[in-house]
Amino acid sequence: MLDRLDRLLERARGDLEDLRNLADLDEWRVKYLGRRSELTEIFQEIGKLPRKERPLAGKRANEVNSALESAYGERIEALKAIQRDAFLQERVDVTLPGRPIDVGRLHISTQTLRTIYAIFAKMGFQVFEAPEVETELNNFELLNMPKGHPARDMWDTFYTTREGVLLRTHTSPGQIRAMRQFCPNPIRVILPGKCYRYEQVSSRSDFMFYQVEGLAVGKRITLGDLKGTMIEFGHQMFGPDRKVRFRCSYFPFTEPSVEVDIDCILCGGKGCSVCKKTGWLEILGAGMVHPVVLENGGYDPAAFSGFAFGMGPERIAMLRHRIDDIRYFFSNDLRFLSQF
Repeated sequence: MLDRLDRLLERARGDLEDLRNLADLDEWRVKYLGRRSELTEIFQEIGKLPRKERPLAGKRANEVNSALESAYGERIEALKAIQRDAFLQERVDVTLPGRPIDVGRLHISTQTLRTIYAIFAKMGFQVFEAPEVETELNNFELLNMPKGHPARDMWDTFYTTREGVLLRTHTSPGQIRAMRQFCPNPIRVILPGKCYRYEQVSSRSDFMFYQVEGLAVGKRITLGDLKGTMIEFGHQMFGPDRKVRFRCSYFPFTEPSVEVDIDCILCGGKGCSVCKKTGWLEILGAGMVHPVVLENGGYDPAAFSGFAFGMGPERIAMLRHRIDDIRYFFSNDLRFLSQF
């Protein structure tokens, strides 16, 4: 019985090496592994052997069966590869140039940020980067918002597990870092970066967004300098024919504070659903740096003055490109991103 199994294995392997197509391979499978194969007959005959010979014969029969099934699996993969290569050689011209690879493009937020950088670079502002993980001291207290100040409710904050450390709610804490680095020299910087707020996600707000803060500190800087800078930015960003207006507002780190609007891009100031029938669209907040903030930055408010402003690049992009939902920016939908 054992010799018979060895001869069967040797014969089956020899026949397998001569096969050149899947049809012949299937015939081989039926012949050597099918229900009517010699190996199946051997399994049936093992039960008729003397009791002492059955274990050894059964073990060897199982080994032969496993070896044939393994050889069959390897051979079918090899024949499939041969057929695939032959198919490709007949139908694919390898001398043709390959398909072009899609090249990635700048995100719409990055495009808007770079436009903002370019506009303020012409006015003498340099980029100053500040960390996204901030201290409560820089984010609130040194910006004229001590503990318990009601103005803190304007920013829903992500606090970390470390006491006094949070994800910055605005880029304004960069003002303190910039002033302390350049004091007592005059400065003119913009501070771009991501901000985080624990807010309900909607078409107009998200929990993560970009901001660009601006800061100018020097001697004899006035509100007129701020107005001139904002008007020039509005014209550079939205077009020279845009009207710019200023409204009184409140920010704890500036005094006086203003909101800056442009006449509605869609209706030209006549009033529509986008501008809520007012004819105006808000683009940023600004104001003269509060004396307390100047002093916390290392400057003498009796000798120095300055202005600051802050804007959201996504909001700017929404106005320029008439986008109606801020959630599109970071949903990774290529149908949206590829438009820009």
